[in-house]
Amino acid sequence: MAYPLQLGLQDATSPVMEELLQFHDHALMIVFLISSLILYIITLMLTTKLTHTSTMDAQEVETIWTVLPAFILILIALPSLRILYMMDEINDPSLTVKTMGHQWYWSYEYTDYEDLSFDSYMIPTPDLKPGELRLLEVDNRMVLPMQTTIRVLISSEDVLHSWAVPSLGLKTDAVPGRLNQTTLMSTRPGLFYGQWSEICGSNHSFMPIVLELVPLENFEKWSASMV
Repeated sequence: MAYPLQLGLQDATSPVMEELLQFHDHALMIVFLISSLILYIITLMLTTKLTHTSTMDAQEVETIWTVLPAFILILIALPSLRILYMMDEINDPSLTVKTMGHQWYWSYEYTDYEDLSFDSYMIPTPDLKPGELRLLEVDNRMVLPMQTTIRVLISSEDVLHSWAVPSLGLKTDAVPGRLNQTTLMSTRPGLFYGQWSEICGSNHSFMPIVLELVPLENFEKWSASMV
C-alpha cells in the first residue's frame, strides 16, 4: 500500500503491474530526454546571436523533425498495446469471484462454491483496533489464493462504482446492468488495499477494498470454515 510522502507507484504484486511499472519508466525516460533536448535548443536560441540561413531553410531538418516524433510515438505505442492485450487476456482461470457494488459497500460471491458469499463494509473509525488503517479496513476481507489465475466479474446494483487495487494493476468500472471482467494473479502473499475510483455519491469515499492473498492450503481452510 502507499505510505506518506510517497512519490512513485506502489510495489508491483502481479506480473501485469510489473509490466506497467516498466512501461511507466520507459515513457518517463523518453519524456525526460525530449524535455532536455528542447530546453537545450531554447537555451541556445536565446543565448546566441548567430543565424545560419541554410540550416533554417534546409529540407533535411524538416524531414528529421517530422520522422523523429513519429518514431518516438511508435516506441511508446508498441509496449502500450502489448500491455493492453495482456490485461484483457483470460488464461483459463482456476477461480471466479463475482463482485457487486452497492451504496456504500461491496459484496463478494465465490461462484465455484455452493454457498460462499458475504458483504464487505468499512470499519468505522471508533471500532478500529490498534494498528488498523483508518478508512481502509473492512469487516470481511476478500481472501484469495496466491499464484493462481483468478477471474473477477464486476457489476453494480445501483450507481457507477469502480473496483481498483493499485498494487495489482487493477481498475475496472462497476456498471449497473453490465458485467465487466478482469483477471488477477499475485506473486506473493499479503494484504492489498484499494479504494473507490468513481464519484458515485455522498459516501463514495467509504468503500475500501481489502484483498488477502494466502497460500492455497490456507485458502482451502478458510473456504471450508466459511461454507
